[in-house]
Amino acid sequence: MSRSSLRPPFRLSFVPVLFALLAVAAAAQAPRPARIFRFDYHSVVHFPAGAKTVRIWIPVAQSNVHQRVKILAIQSSVRYRLTRNARGDRMLYAELRHPRARSATFNLVYRVHRVLYRAGDYHQLLRFNADPPGEGLPPAERAFYLRADRLVPVTGKLKRLAAQVTRGDHGAVQKTHAIYLYIFHTLRYSKVGTGWGHGNAMWACDHKRGNCTDFHSLFMSMTRSQGIPARFVIGFPIPWIQRAGAVEGYHCWAEFYVDGAGWVPVDIAMAWLHKQRAHFYFGAVDASRVRFSAGRDLILAPPQSGAPVNYFVYPYVEVNGRPDPSVTNRFSFRDLGGN
Repeated sequence: MSRSSLRPPFRLSFVPVLFALLAVAAAAQAPRPARIFRFDYHSVVHFPAGAKTVRIWIPVAQSNVHQRVKILAIQSSVRYRLTRNARGDRMLYAELRHPRARSATFNLVYRVHRVLYRAGDYHQLLRFNADPPGEGLPPAERAFYLRADRLVPVTGKLKRLAAQVTRGDHGAVQKTHAIYLYIFHTLRYSKVGTGWGHGNAMWACDHKRGNCTDFHSLFMSMTRSQGIPARFVIGFPIPWIQRAGAVEGYHCWAEFYVDGAGWVPVDIAMAWLHKQRAHFYFGAVDASRVRFSAGRDLILAPPQSGAPVNYFVYPYVEVNGRPDPSVTNRFSFRDLGGN
């Protein structure tokens, strides 16, 4: 396969006029620099009669440099405690022995102040043939973010594809930009049929479609295979125009690491859905979201009996030691004003 067949029809780094046009288009609908909102996370966990042990883990949002989170209320029909796993993700944990009821209800209410996450103008760095000078990740952290996950391989077909897509590029910024554009132009955002939503990088590559989980799993496979650390981030999108209403489901994005600069966000799925912002979503993510957890193949706290959790944004439940997905979720938001 030739290099030209893998490349999109243009490269943003080498077409300044197109760059300027994209920037003007993006500015016309520029994302808010900050957003303050209430977020309600409501779940009902159902379990069968005669259940001996029910264990429930619910992700809990927390503050970081891009969002300030305050828990306004935790309402629960059962006793719980707050825990944190080895990677730093917080969660609510409840354990029921021989429960008399057939369900448990949880409602977590947050006040979130989210700011636009822009990691510098990485498009300018595309003009150079190397990354900025500076320190990188500690060796153990680097190894962790380069390893394969169950559905995110870093060898074989996807490594060969990444090598072809990035041929002639130098450094993490140029290589990830080439991978970003390849996925943006090759995959189609679609939630039709089955197979999508599991974050299976090989499936996304073969079927050339999927949702945000699939887009960013393929991104992580390809970047990690080229020696560039990458990580998965998941939370919820907040509608841009509405001031209140329902949130239909989760949203995820990815980050890659640049020595001397740190973690750089990308959101290829949102770029695909809002193509006039494709320039923006390489190196930045908007403030209309809330982050809940990071990573794949997660070990919870306390550890679950089942396999590592693929990703953690909805409640994970085990009944009598086996995973049980019988959960009803409802999410909503309301703007609280401010910028």
